[in-house]
Amino acid sequence: MRFHCERLVNGGRLDGEEADGERLRVVVGGGRGCVLHADGAAIAVLVPLRGHLHWSDGEHRRVLKRGAVMVAEAGQRLQAIGRGNALWVAVLAPAALWQRLVGDEHGAPLDPPLIPAVHEADRALRRAAIRLARAGAGAEDGGAARARSAAAAFAALIVDLQSTFDPLVDRCPGRTRAQRRSIFLRLQRVRNVMEASCHLDLDIAGLARMASYSPCHFIRAFSSVYGETPHAVLVEQRLGRARRLISDSGLAITEIARVAGFENRCAFSRSFKRRFGVTASGLRDARARQFVQPLPQGPAKAAGSRFSNVSASP
Repeated sequence: MRFHCERLVNGGRLDGEEADGERLRVVVGGGRGCVLHADGAAIAVLVPLRGHLHWSDGEHRRVLKRGAVMVAEAGQRLQAIGRGNALWVAVLAPAALWQRLVGDEHGAPLDPPLIPAVHEADRALRRAAIRLARAGAGAEDGGAARARSAAAAFAALIVDLQSTFDPLVDRCPGRTRAQRRSIFLRLQRVRNVMEASCHLDLDIAGLARMASYSPCHFIRAFSSVYGETPHAVLVEQRLGRARRLISDSGLAITEIARVAGFENRCAFSRSFKRRFGVTASGLRDARARQFVQPLPQGPAKAAGSRFSNVSASP
């Protein structure tokens, strides 16, 4: 295994190279406007450490924040852009190399070795990403063993996150584990699209085509695996988007409902209240009260006495 580490600073740009079966690339981006392009056969794992990381695969976009980790499927036209004071780590390697890193307790190769998804990243994973970046940078100076150990530790944490998919894979139809995993991959790709593009007009027929199913078969398979219908998942994603917009933007509630993908304001209000136990307006008011701090009593009284003799007339 060979290591190739690069650092991007404000406005830096790195174009992906053709995948090398023995090379693991670690890219550290820091500052505004750092751009990573990856068009090869590498599977990428993106770990934001600070700020926002905007990700795109050419058709779908999403914003990754600290506390998340994204596994991007090979073959995508991946683009990652840091915003503001963003700091992030990207680990790229071909599927064969990830296969050796993640292993398989069943003894059979996984295809693909990692499932595309966004997971929650705890402090241990973020620290593992930092250790991998540091160890990889020193691999050529006699630290190859340390770098391999850091890569294995990072991969093990990713495998732990992806183990939550095991029960879902078991629910998929298929006589072999490989068949069930292949079907789950198709469904997971659709779910990823729903998460990234929930605000768009997504119809069941189009989602079914993505999974290579008829609409009826798609609804049955999706509901069997995830325990919810595609429509229920889509509504949940839209409500989550609306809640984030209420906290992070100054848009009016009506505009938030539209941007989140709801055409009917009344339907949005009912769904939001049922899901979160509070109205959208009530949640915004509660957020606003959190940032209102009462003035200290001492200075206020002093100010009052200081200007008490000033006449209000011109």
